[in-house]
Amino acid sequence: MSSEKKPQAQTMIDWACQCLQQQGAAPEIAQAMAEHLVAGDLLGFRTHGLLRLRYNLQALQRGTTTPTGSYQVVSQRAAVALWDAQLLSGLFVLPQAVAQAITMARTYGTGTIVVKRAQHVAALAVYLEQATAAGMLVQMMCSTPAQQVVAPFGAKSACFSPNPFAIGVPTTTTPVLLDMSLSMTAAGKVRTALAEQRQLPYPALITAEGDYSCDPKTFVAEPPSVLASLGGEQLGYKGTGLNLFSELWTLALSDYGRAEADPADGDANTVWIQVVDPTAFAAEGQFAQQAQQLVEAVKACQPIDPNQPVRVPGEGALALRERQLQEGITYSAATWRQLQWCEEFCGVVLP
Repeated sequence: MSSEKKPQAQTMIDWACQCLQQQGAAPEIAQAMAEHLVAGDLLGFRTHGLLRLRYNLQALQRGTTTPTGSYQVVSQRAAVALWDAQLLSGLFVLPQAVAQAITMARTYGTGTIVVKRAQHVAALAVYLEQATAAGMLVQMMCSTPAQQVVAPFGAKSACFSPNPFAIGVPTTTTPVLLDMSLSMTAAGKVRTALAEQRQLPYPALITAEGDYSCDPKTFVAEPPSVLASLGGEQLGYKGTGLNLFSELWTLALSDYGRAEADPADGDANTVWIQVVDPTAFAAEGQFAQQAQQLVEAVKACQPIDPNQPVRVPGEGALALRERQLQEGITYSAATWRQLQWCEEFCGVVLP
């Protein structure tokens, strides 16, 4: 693929939607899946964008992603609920859960929903602005009960999934958007480095011998390496605590942990979502002003490199999205090969 080829976002959404419907997804489910995958690409979360379309198409074909239907409300009180997504795509169910948490927060000041068995939620970042646009704060944590690829500090075998954590915060300008893994890197980034035949930028893997490594080939060796907890070789005990926090708030609260999870669930996720209405604490607009002051204080700090000013989380992603909406989305050759596979698999011609 030429580096000059930059398809428009809506064109890729329409194409992906056709592919997903061809594999049996109901139109409204396919549309939500396509929109949120492309949203990941627009924000720069390449490993959780259309690169994962192949997985989603195969999961629909195998029947491990439910192609139609709705989630089940397992339990509910005034401002909390547990949903079973019943292996529907998380790309379809999570926007509904965020919307319901916002509704709860408008009445009670806060709303919390835990969603279990949501098949492949992709990048948490793509759901955050739904809340911040409503003037709400949002926090999200995600784990994968059928997956163990992250080692606790001091171990060379895995216990956790990569467990992304995300927050969205409204300000008087652009929102703060944070989406990070609680492991040193995400499994998708290791696979991307492997496909692009390059080393990881830092030792994020622990080999079967207990050595920290930058080599993605060790991830597919036998026995394979595992991901290190956030903090790595020196401070990984902090990452272990955060991973434990994540899985207590997701797997334990949902009562669907690794002992209960079906190995066939694959990338089915459990997600903790909490929305807070700041007007429950202060007059409307006051929180956004306070948040803006904090953002400006961060950006006013003297940079180490004058050519690299200090940024707040989400600033770069939002600027990239604006640029790609104007110029088209840039896909690497490795990602484009995956999209060509999807084209052949579904018989839907790439734009």
